[in-house]
Amino acid sequence: MSKLRRTERIIALTKVLVDSPGHLFSLNYFCELFGAAKSTLSEDVLTIRQVMLEFGLGNLETVSGAAGGVRFRPFQPEQVIGDFLYELAGKLATPDRIIPGGFLYMTDILFTPELMVRVGEIFFTKFAHLTPDYVMTVETKGIPLAFMTARAFDLPLVIVRQGNKVTEGPSVSISYVTGSAKRIQSMSLPRRAIPAGSRVLVIDDFMKAGGTARGILDLAQEVGVDIVGTGVLVGTAEPRVKLVRDYLPLLVLHEVDQERKTIDIRPAL
Repeated sequence: MSKLRRTERIIALTKVLVDSPGHLFSLNYFCELFGAAKSTLSEDVLTIRQVMLEFGLGNLETVSGAAGGVRFRPFQPEQVIGDFLYELAGKLATPDRIIPGGFLYMTDILFTPELMVRVGEIFFTKFAHLTPDYVMTVETKGIPLAFMTARAFDLPLVIVRQGNKVTEGPSVSISYVTGSAKRIQSMSLPRRAIPAGSRVLVIDDFMKAGGTARGILDLAQEVGVDIVGTGVLVGTAEPRVKLVRDYLPLLVLHEVDQERKTIDIRPAL
């Protein structure tokens, strides 16, 4: 590779770091990649960090020592988070999203990569201090936002199944009662999916009474892992008392009025 100009090197360096949030790259890796000295790359990293902080794009974290290096951490400023959540609430408040029965259509939002990348970065900002080892969700609609959250953390994603899958080997299964409909359902987790003693962050798309989240908590106890936090994209205002105590909703759904065709959904700020 021919020697790069500083502008070209900074663009390439930023691209590599931002594409792999949370991944620790050694400076030696970039020295070999760009044919530049460590002192030169340190200056590049400082420039990128200053610009990212100025525009609220995240942060570059340097780790000292022989096993150290630099990594991109997608922290989001509160103002940026608030603006995005108000915009997202507006997308979800359009009357055509009302489904018979008073439900809210969210599938297109959940499967829009650009939006879920942002949601994952917000969950990272809110939960990074908990230092989880895994991100966990329940199939199926929670997978996109949980996957993007796992990407932001640079962690594996574990999926709890509704029932057993023969292809995943022996599993631990429990029965739980859904919080709203009061139906008995089952969920399972392959024994080899996650080591005992792991710290787990649970991410899901929607919470009404919290029956599913309660089921995940019970399942986690069965497999010997610790739930350190629970985040949901949308939580309902009612019932106020959920089956789980500690959870973080990004948006709160206050009312869906089928007759007036109105949806009252707001950021949980």
